[in-house]
Amino acid sequence: MLIYTADKRRFIEHVRGNEIEDRILARMLGSGKGKPSPNEITSWRNSMQYMENVLSASRIPDDAGVAIEYMIPQTSKRVDFILTGRNSDGHDTAVIVELKQWEHVEATEKDAIVRTFVGGREREVTHPSYQAWSYAALLEDYNETVQTDNIGLHPCAYLHNSMSPAIGDERYHEHLERAPAFLKADTEKLARFLSQHVREGDANDILYRVEHGRIRPSKSLADHLASLLQGNAEFLMIDDQKLVFESALNLSAIAEEHGKQVFIVQGGPGTGKSVVAVNLLGELTRQGKVAQYVTRNAAPRAVYEARLTGTMKKTRISNLFRGSGSYHETEADTFDTLIVDEAHRLNEKSGMYQNLGENQAKEIIRAARTAVFFLDEEQRIHWKDIGSREEIERWAKAAGATIHYAELRSQFRCAGSDGYLAWLDQALQIRETANENLDDLDYSVEVVGSPTELRDRIFALNVEANRARLLAGYCWDWDSKKDAEAMDIRFAEHNFAMQWNLDKDGSAWMIQPESVHQIGCIHTSQGLELDYVGVIIGPDLIVRDGEVITVPEARSKNDASIKGYKKALKENPDHARKKADQIIKNTYRTLMSRGMKGCLIWSADPETNEYFSALVHRHVGEPDVADSDSVDADTLPFPKLALEEVEPFANALPVVSFKAAAGGFSELQNVEQNPEAFDWVTPPDFIAPKPGMFIAQVVGESMNRRIPDGAWCLFAPPGGGTREGKIVLVQHRDIDDPDTGASFTIKRYHSEKTIDPDTEWRHARIILKPESSLPGYQPIVLEEDALSDLVVVGEYVGQLDS
Repeated sequence: MLIYTADKRRFIEHVRGNEIEDRILARMLGSGKGKPSPNEITSWRNSMQYMENVLSASRIPDDAGVAIEYMIPQTSKRVDFILTGRNSDGHDTAVIVELKQWEHVEATEKDAIVRTFVGGREREVTHPSYQAWSYAALLEDYNETVQTDNIGLHPCAYLHNSMSPAIGDERYHEHLERAPAFLKADTEKLARFLSQHVREGDANDILYRVEHGRIRPSKSLADHLASLLQGNAEFLMIDDQKLVFESALNLSAIAEEHGKQVFIVQGGPGTGKSVVAVNLLGELTRQGKVAQYVTRNAAPRAVYEARLTGTMKKTRISNLFRGSGSYHETEADTFDTLIVDEAHRLNEKSGMYQNLGENQAKEIIRAARTAVFFLDEEQRIHWKDIGSREEIERWAKAAGATIHYAELRSQFRCAGSDGYLAWLDQALQIRETANENLDDLDYSVEVVGSPTELRDRIFALNVEANRARLLAGYCWDWDSKKDAEAMDIRFAEHNFAMQWNLDKDGSAWMIQPESVHQIGCIHTSQGLELDYVGVIIGPDLIVRDGEVITVPEARSKNDASIKGYKKALKENPDHARKKADQIIKNTYRTLMSRGMKGCLIWSADPETNEYFSALVHRHVGEPDVADSDSVDADTLPFPKLALEEVEPFANALPVVSFKAAAGGFSELQNVEQNPEAFDWVTPPDFIAPKPGMFIAQVVGESMNRRIPDGAWCLFAPPGGGTREGKIVLVQHRDIDDPDTGASFTIKRYHSEKTIDPDTEWRHARIILKPESSLPGYQPIVLEEDALSDLVVVGEYVGQLDS
């Protein structure tokens, strides 16, 4: 929809006559889109003054076309400014300009994300270059006129109040190449950019043709998405998933002739709801239909997009993945099909302040001829979650839609069985089931004795496929979001300290290679799956005399999922407690069902831990951690390479002999210069070699609770950041290891710090702790005056299969 259109000459007249914002407002109101905010009206006045300066300084012809606030079909997005005409070859062209009034901008570690002051505080927002490019990509991929008439689209961004160099930071290079960004001092550069692409006027009514172009996916987009799905085992459908898939395709096919269709598909954790949803997106797009994959939670969108494309970067298929609040301004039947995954997480209102729209279920049904909702009401984990079968039915009936139902039963997760989920419901006292024990289930459940043990078990299980992670109830503040050195979840009595998932990883935290070293929460894990999950139960769920009790007050102040509880408690205490109880229990049910092969549990509350331990009882389906007891101590565990075949840290890792290293590890400093000093082996496929890694056979019993005698282990070079709680290989002149007699040892690292007025803090002493089932092993304590000679040679990554 076009709000304001003119040629260059009339646009300049409207700006100089101080009437531009009035004209835009009048046409906005006339379009039925509602009244914009005072801030938006002010932004028109300010930004259009700057654009008038740019156009006046350029050689762009007076009859070039100008459009302001062009609403892109199938989105609620509006393009700020478009300039149209013909280029030097006489071809139709349009320049898309994303306008920003920001002043200060900071770069972040996240792809296409910057930080700036907006909406009353500093927030992370999309980089304007990516924003402009994504609008161009939408038109190229979905507007038939742009495709068939070969209209050239050239996006850019203009931050007319900003001088911040961060907008051009190297980490945004790809986005800036696609859509350059211009700052306050770049008026002439922007004028040259516009003039380069628009040499002649718009004699062909480009904007009118684009406005009335048929909306359909381009063949290149359809082929690209199909190629990403083809042969991708992660999205292979089985059993009733295929039936639901075909049923949804059939409903989409009949909707145009038989009216609006709503398909409600119910299924528990791991039934393949997301697999079917992503396959539907690919097939409908291949058929030339306009479809999008929709979730309330950002994590599934980010992860499935990354798994399809094989990159964390934003790509052309990013426009296919949308948040559930994107449709409050969408025209009726704009889409052929909207595919809503995690529909239980839908909210009523949308927008940053939850003040837009009426109801997300209603708006999605209105926006699409066919709406497919994948639903599991037992995963509603937020105070504002409204997604239910009843809610969807209500709006479907109001829209005159035909409602269809299906259920997914085949379990990917939980070893193909509903038994574990039933046991979870019984254990969490969500409902009574017949599954009071875990007998005959091909699924591993284990209750451990400490968070340290939980962490180490997950580290070991992660070595094989990088699919084991730690998760926890949101009961600890996220201090590390602002202080990268802060530890969020601490249990001092266990020498345990870890951080929540890194802010820089955003919603794709769970698939980051190094994310096993942080702890995820419900918001970064819901809708996703692992092989093994280790769950820390927080003080929001405790057991007293066999009764599971929820404590909403124990949730972190950073957690918004029960925001509204205190107000509701005053208005209707019984209802508020019941709702909070359901949210907390559903949260742990969801966390504890993320693993396909097993779940490990620990609670800081002894009675709660004992309760779960008693329930698990003698169930022995323990995770299959690599067993190195059978490894011959004199045999290399992996294929040895001839020296001429070795590409250090590309196809091979060095094997370090602890016997030969009795005098030191200095050779490791120059391993690439002296490869002949080591044996080199081909590591397992699941290990991506990195410089500094090495393999060694651990000798002795001082760490046998974690590392058996004779185990072959992988070590990484010592990195930055804290080593607190990590297992490390260290060397020091005062060490006399009882197993080897050498000056090096493998122990768990613990540091005690003291305040230093010059450097803020320093090590007071370091304690290297054994973890052995045998008596006689004592901690090694290095006091402050001896610490300068301590060398950390490597950090233990995990035990390897032979």
